[in-house]
Amino acid sequence: MHVEDLRWFTVLAETEHLTEAAAALGTSQPNLSRSLQRVERAFGVPLFERERRGVRLNPYGRVVLDAARAGVTAVDTAKRQIDALLDPESGTVRLAFLHSVATSLMPDLLKAFRAVAPRVEFQLRQEPAHDIVQDLETGEAEIAIVAPRPDPSRFGWHLLERQRLCLHVPPGHALASRHRVELEAARDEAFVGLQPGFGFRRVTDRLCREAGFSPQLAFEATDLATIDSLVGAGLGVAILPAGAVRGNDSGAVSVPLAGVRSRREIGMSWRLSAPLTPAAERFRAFVRARPVTTS
Repeated sequence: MHVEDLRWFTVLAETEHLTEAAAALGTSQPNLSRSLQRVERAFGVPLFERERRGVRLNPYGRVVLDAARAGVTAVDTAKRQIDALLDPESGTVRLAFLHSVATSLMPDLLKAFRAVAPRVEFQLRQEPAHDIVQDLETGEAEIAIVAPRPDPSRFGWHLLERQRLCLHVPPGHALASRHRVELEAARDEAFVGLQPGFGFRRVTDRLCREAGFSPQLAFEATDLATIDSLVGAGLGVAILPAGAVRGNDSGAVSVPLAGVRSRREIGMSWRLSAPLTPAAERFRAFVRARPVTTS
């Protein structure tokens, strides 16, 4: 028994006439009879009483009719919803992104894309890099804005931003007047950083190791805006990307870090083993056409 068998059954139940139902369905009477037989075999009982002028639902048939109508309606609704999701003009993009780009890169991307695709919707997931990679693997997210770059053997990548990394210091700090600073100069400072597990925490830990010290963490947070506020309050120093915190008037001063490796790369990523939906493919193509920015 197939969904179409249930659809045909409901038409026959409403017309109570094989010939009329077959004509309404654009099929032959033998085809309709075979379809009815499949439905009756599936339920194990006859569903109609045969009469000289047609057929009439019996009590079993009335039970099946209610279920058939509900089932056909549910399947039709699901198909319309899937068609809408697959429509590049009005589908839905499942997009994951880092906390650290929530107030900078993401609003710019979404606003620019909405201008050319106003009916496309987004399911947004704001989370740490390790959760983003897991969501890409499971399909919970189709596209991600993430750093650092995930495994290139499994995930596609398009670079979006190269962010200069800075030492964020409180106002009036001894290093605040520098044009550039070696990270080693902050080895004895109390640091404010992201909690372990965040992708950018791994970046800052690596930079400190390369500078020859392990940072003394006074506070750990879950977003860059909080770190900026804590630094502005004089509770420590931090490594932050230039321009990553917008609209947060903490008073903290950003001093560019010296060193050729002191940049953070943020990119768009997607799973290589699965095709994107048309709406997601449209968003990916739009983002890939944008120039790489460097701060």
